[in-house]
Parts: sequence; C-alpha cells; structure tokens
Amino acid sequence: MNTRLLIDNTIKILIWTSALITVGVLVWILLYILVNGMGELSWNFLTTIPRGEDGGIFPMIISTLYMIFLTVVISTPIGVSAAIYLVEYAKPGKIVKLIRFATECLAGIPSIIYGLFGMIFFVTVLELSFSILAGALTLSIMVLPTIIRTTEEALKAVPFSYREASLGLGASKLRTIVKIVLPTSISGILTAVILSIGRIVGETAAVYLTAGMVPRIPTSFMSSGRTLSVHLYILAKEGISLPKAYSTATILIIIVFLINITANKLGNTLKKHKKA
Repeated sequence: MNTRLLIDNTIKILIWTSALITVGVLVWILLYILVNGMGELSWNFLTTIPRGEDGGIFPMIISTLYMIFLTVVISTPIGVSAAIYLVEYAKPGKIVKLIRFATECLAGIPSIIYGLFGMIFFVTVLELSFSILAGALTLSIMVLPTIIRTTEEALKAVPFSYREASLGLGASKLRTIVKIVLPTSISGILTAVILSIGRIVGETAAVYLTAGMVPRIPTSFMSSGRTLSVHLYILAKEGISLPKAYSTATILIIIVFLINITANKLGNTLKKHKKA
C-alpha cells in the first residue's frame, strides 16, 4: 500500500513539475521579448513606414491583418466542411482513409516546401505575382490540417443524443448539423481558427516566397506586402536593428493576444445567444 502511495505521489509530482516547467518557459519567453521590445514601442513606431534603421511598422501591420483575414476566409469554410463530411457523412472506407492520409501529409510538410509550391503554382503558373492573395492561398493549404483536426474533435464532442432528438422531431440531417451540431461545437471551431491564426502570423518562409517583402501598404489583395514575421526576420538577419526586431515581436504577440480575446468573447456571446 505504501509503495502504491509512493508511486502515486511521485507521478503527481512529475505531472505538476512538467506543467510548471511548461508554463515557466512560456512566461520566460514572453517576458524576455516584452522587456527587450517595450523600449522601442511608440506611436511613431506603429504609424510610420520603415526607413532603414528609422521609421515604423505600419505597412507590415496592415499586410499581416490582410493576410490573416484572407487566409481565414479561404481556409475556414473548406476545413470545417471537410470535418463535417468526415464526422457526419463519411463511412469507413478508402475515401476516408485517403482524406486522413492527405491531412497527415499536409501537416508534416515543412513550410519552405509550401512556399516553393506557392511560388511556382500561385505566383508563376496562375500569374498572381507576389501578392497577398498568393500568400493567403499558400497559407490556407498549410492551416487546413489544424482546422480539420480540431473541428473534427469539436463535432465528435457533441452528444449523439442531440442529433437523435433533432432527427426524431423531423429535422433533416443538414438542418440538424446547421442548427444543432455546429452551434454546440462553435467554441471548438473558434479554437481551430485561433490555432490557425497563430500559424498564419508566425509563418515566414511561405510568406516570403509568395507575398513578397515590399515594405508598403497593400492597395489590394493583388498587391505585394511584407508581414510582421517577414519584417522581423529581415531586421534580425540583416542586423538592421535588434531592438526594433524585439519591438516587432512584441506587436506580433499583442496582435495574437487581442485576436484570441476577441474570438473567445465571440464564442461566449454565441453560446449565450444559443441558450437564450
């Protein structure tokens, strides 16, 4: 009995230690970036264009927001629809195996390969040139596995009794999915979108090779632009200004944080509306 208690306590200590180490690493990284980046932050830094070691990051902020918006608009309907098919309609067989195999392959491909594919196909073959649209199409392919997997788990978490009750009342399968399943799993779907946004914001290689690196405000989705991650890479790689690189990283963290808060509030609002 004492041996079992000792093993149980040891495992608990290991679990708590692992959790604390994980949180500690995250806090350390965030504090390190924020402490080194807050010094350069100013209104001028946020609202001006870059001029060598001077200027700010306003064009990069706009390009990043364009990239996030367009990628989410393209990838979310495709990813959610694929997850709905796999959970609600698909029967075990070769097609389902093929879809899951394709999803696994997409998740394991390095981002530089996506970038090369996007540059060859979207930029050259489709003649989209270096543009926000070419970058968004490339990133949409990259985030599909995340959206599909997370949405699948969210749909599976909906109790089957909900579906049975809806179908028993005479609702069609499609109406049941739209009116019952999707609203119930909305928080999981928003989680998928948030995770995909995190990858969109952090990608450099794929964006560098498709959207370009022109430090200007895009006039349309067909214009080239430099995202914050690409700007951060250029600042650090070329040694232009390390403090500004840290400040750019700080803005990236703040943008992701604000997007996460907005998505969570939206999810809570939709849940309350559904209950009402």
